[in-house]
Amino acid sequence: MTYAAWGINPGHRSVGPALLVLSELVTNSVQHAAPVSPQLTAIYAAGGDTLAFAVHDRHPRQLDPLCFPQSPGGLATVAEVTANWGGTWTVRPDADGGGKSVWITLPL
Repeated sequence: MTYAAWGINPGHRSVGPALLVLSELVTNSVQHAAPVSPQLTAIYAAGGDTLAFAVHDRHPRQLDPLCFPQSPGGLATVAEVTANWGGTWTVRPDADGGGKSVWITLPL
């Protein structure tokens, strides 16, 4: 597992919420972006006190991160879990406007 390679215990309290949020982001991308963007990319990074990850797709619809808490389904879960664990979420559009990455950070 990638977390273990980074020295993060798989039982660390942030791993479960991170996996839940990641699964919600992947599911959202598959459900909504797949007809236009049949591939997605999951990106992971960790620092001394932060876990960061993103899901990227090439669907041109841009998401408003301020609407996540009011969104039905997965994005509301992303917002709730991330906020409850003291993390952040943001959407970064591709430079050409043809896709985006939803980035999450959680404290370790």
